[in-house]
This record gives sequence, structure tokens and C-alpha cells, in this order.
Amino acid sequence: MFWRSVVGKLWFTILFLVCFVLFILTVLLLEFFQNYHIQQAESQLLQTASKITEVVERYEDRNLLLSTTALVKNPASRALITYGPDEVIVSDSESQALPKMTYNWISSDNDLSKVISEGRDVKKVTEIKEFDTEVMVVGTPLTERNGAVFVYQSLDTIEETSEQTTKIIFLGAGIAIILTTIFAFFLSTRITSPLIKMREGALELAKGEFNTKIPILTHDEIGELAMAFNRMGRQLKFHINALNQEKEQLSGILRSMADGVITINREGEVLITNPPAQQYLEADKFENDEEGTLNPSNLPAPLYELFDEVISKEQEAMTEVSLQGRSWVIIMTPLYDKDTIRGAVAVLRDMTDERRLDKLRKDFIANVSHELRTPISMLQGYSEAIVDDVAESKEDKNELAQIIHDESLRIGRLVNELLDLARMEAGHINLYVESVELAPYMDKIERKFQGLSKERQVSLTINVDPNLEWLYFDADRIEQVFTNLIDNAIRHTSEHGSVNVIIEDGGHEWMASVHDSGQGISEDDLPFVFERFYKADKSRKREASKHKKGTGLGLAIAKNIVEAHNGMISVHSKVEEGTTFSFRIPKKIDSPDS
Repeated sequence: MFWRSVVGKLWFTILFLVCFVLFILTVLLLEFFQNYHIQQAESQLLQTASKITEVVERYEDRNLLLSTTALVKNPASRALITYGPDEVIVSDSESQALPKMTYNWISSDNDLSKVISEGRDVKKVTEIKEFDTEVMVVGTPLTERNGAVFVYQSLDTIEETSEQTTKIIFLGAGIAIILTTIFAFFLSTRITSPLIKMREGALELAKGEFNTKIPILTHDEIGELAMAFNRMGRQLKFHINALNQEKEQLSGILRSMADGVITINREGEVLITNPPAQQYLEADKFENDEEGTLNPSNLPAPLYELFDEVISKEQEAMTEVSLQGRSWVIIMTPLYDKDTIRGAVAVLRDMTDERRLDKLRKDFIANVSHELRTPISMLQGYSEAIVDDVAESKEDKNELAQIIHDESLRIGRLVNELLDLARMEAGHINLYVESVELAPYMDKIERKFQGLSKERQVSLTINVDPNLEWLYFDADRIEQVFTNLIDNAIRHTSEHGSVNVIIEDGGHEWMASVHDSGQGISEDDLPFVFERFYKADKSRKREASKHKKGTGLGLAIAKNIVEAHNGMISVHSKVEEGTTFSFRIPKKIDSPDS
């Protein structure tokens, strides 16, 4: 609304002050001029009475007195000359409303009668009741003769003069008010126009338009205010840009951190998170979706308990949580605002890989120790038998020496496979990719296992897709894969069983599968068959101890070789129905650098 605006308030204030001053001034002027007119009229009447007195004292002719009095007095007034009750002279007047007074009227008035009785001047405003008229009367005594001169006139004349004066005063006041209104409106508009521009500029600043500039129209305080406003806008832009840069830098740091970060205020509300922390919160929400949260701040229960401990004890706290198969270590530290705790910051570290690697390290040491303990014990026992001459005949000594030789080869094979596997997992594997004619290559592998298959009485068949003539891969490494898979299939297949090797064309890749009709692998063992030293002895038990024992590293090596070719290996098995190992390798591969 207009009255609530600065223009309206300033305009109304100036107008009110001016009207108030003009009102007081008008009242004082009216009072002053009314008194002034009365005083002037009394003074004029008194002067007229004095002049008539002089004329009366000089001349005695009545006609001459009347003519002289008419010249001396105001035409609207009357003059009364009395020498006693019987001798009264009254002059004429232009005012028809002014009656002729008598001696009785004068003598009946206490104040006017004192002019004759006491010989002093009298000024009085009185009312003639007979004519309902107010008059101003001035009386002065005659010094040489016993009598008096009275001059009187109607107050209407004075009132007319006062009305004219009042009209002029009110006209002047009205003109002053109009001019003041125009001036006040112009002045207020002139003052508030820059303020309006500043308000618009402030609204633009609030919207983020920091390039807004207020024009400087004057060099007074308002102009200085506009300069300060423009300077403030530039400073705001500078500081906000600096804050945005720091915010982006902090956001980038948080996003690039491998650890999760959660900032919590005093009420337990989450303020800032990064992607790893968000992953933890989403996992907790998924896991506790049905149960719901147990705290008012909707923080995960472990975080809330840790937050409550940090706030109450005002010190750092740590806990470890397992969630959705992952292990999280949470470290929470209080945040201070001077001496007051304003919240806490939590750092969440995903320790799953560390825990897994630590477990793998322990398992590796245990597995290596277990694998080496048996051959070393056998080497020690049989060598002691030879040293102690337990084996008396040459045949017994040769048999013991052959066992010692086989176990030493087993130890060497285990060490070599461990070295190969370590190099592969470290990425130090060289692939010598070359063009290989597939049919002769697979014939060679088939001939390699003919002796073992006949010995085990297992039927071995290899079927190659005729469309696959030439392929690109590392012949030695892929032969090692086929060797491990076929050897395992034959050795874990009972007599009169079968092992089928099928190689097919899969478009951009070629696929190989090794299927046996053995006892199969249980579902509990399937996820772990490609791990080092893992042996599913419960379902794939060897029947004769005379055959070469495996190290438990063959499938792990095969997996690394296939993945080095950008391929994938998998296994499917059912107990009592057999097992199928399959792998896929792209037809076009690049040899990785060692």
C-alpha cells in the first residue's frame, strides 16, 4: 500500500508537519489581525473624536459642525455631539444599519456616561438592543464646554475586514499546503527513488545476480549508500565465489575419498555424506527396511549409539560393524564450535578387502604348510629308513628312493605352481598370442591323455566345431588350462565313465567345455573350486593312492590364464551326475604387457 511505503510515510510526515505549523500560524494570525483591526478601528475612532472635539471647540455653527464632521469621520460611522440632555447633534452615515443614538442611550450606559461625568476617554464595544446591532463607541470629553463627542460605527465593517483578511490567510495556507504537497511528494520521490532501485538490486542479489549495479545519481548520503551497495555486491560476489570454490574443492575431496564421511549435527541429523558413506546408509536401510529404525534421528543404530557416546563423553570413539557381508570400521570425532560441541564427524572405512586378504594370508600359510608337511614328512621318514638300514635289500632301497624322488618332484611342482600363480595374480603374465590351427592342436592334447584315460578306463572324446580352423591365443597357456581341466575330469571319473571336450563357435568368442560323468561337486563346494589349495575331497575322492596327487592350484591357475585372455571360466555340477567346466575367450585379444 501507498501509506506503508517510504514515499507515503515521508510525504504524509512532511504534509502533517506543514499543516500543523500552518494551522497554528493561521490561528495566531487570525487572532492577531482581529485584535489589530479592532485596535486600528478604536484608534481611528479616537482620532476622529479628537478632531471633532477640536472643531466643536472652535466653531459653534451647527451646520458647519455637521459638514466638518462629515469630512473628518469615516463615512460608515456616526458622530454624536452633546452639550447636555437637550442639545444633541448626530451626524449622518452611509451605513443604513447604524442607528442614531440619543442622550438617554449614553447616559444609561455606565461606561459611556463617565465621559461626561468624569471627563475621560472611553472605548467600548456594546450592543444596541433596540436595533440588535453591535457597535464600537469611542467617547472623548469637551474641555472648554460641558459635553462630549462620541464616534461609533458598526462592528460589521470590522468583521468584513477580518473576513477579507481571513480569506487571504486561508488562501495563502491552501496554496502553501498545495505547494508543500507537491514539494513533499517530489522530495520523497527524489529520495526514495534510489532506495527503490537499491531494494530491487537487493532482491536481485538475493536471487544470486551479483552483477547488479545501482546507478549513482547524486553525491550525497544516498549516493554514498549506492556506492557502498555496489561495493557490497562486488564483495559478496567475491566471497561467494571463494566459498563455492572451497565447497567444490571440499566436495571433490569427499567424493574422491575411499573412506566414507558423515557429518552429523547436535540433533543427530545427517548434514554431509560422500558416496562410500551413502553406500553404507543405503545398505543399512535395505537391511532394516522391515524392522525400521530404532532412534529418533533415523541414523543407523551403530552410528546412533556411537554418536550418543561421543556427545556424552566428548571424546573420539570407534566401533566395527558387519553389514550386508561387508566389514566397516567407524571412527567418530566430536566437532566443536569454540567450546561447545555442535555435532560429530564419522569416518567409515570398508575393511572387507583387508579382512579378506588377512584371511587369505592366514589360509595360504596354513594351506602351504599343510601341503608341504606331508611330502616333507615322507622325505624325512623314508630317508631315515635308508640311513638306518631298515630297507635291507636293494629293491626296498630303490622303492624308498623312488618315493623320495616322487615327493621331491611334488614339492618342486608345488613351488613352481605357487610362483606361477603369484606372478599371474600380480599381473606379471606374458601371453605369446599366435595363430593356432585348432584341429591339430586338440589332437595333440587328446594324444597326451590317451594313456591316462586307458589306464583309468575312461572314454575321452574331443569335438571341435569345423567352422573353427584358426584361433588366436597363447598355445602353451591354453594347453595348460586344458591339461588341468581334462586331468581333473579323468582322475575324478570312475571306471567306464566318460569325459567329453567340446569346442564351439560363439560369434565373437569361442567356447570350450569339459564334461565328465563323475561323482560331481556339492553345492557347498562349488563357489570355492577356483580358490588356491581348495579340494572338494568329499565328492571327488581318488580311488588309488598310487596316482599323482594334485596341489589344489590347478583351477586357480586356469582361471588366471583364461582371465588374462579377457575370458571367463565357470563350473556347473550336480552330485552323482557329473561336472562341466566351461570357459569363453574372445577371438580377438591383445597381449597384455608384463
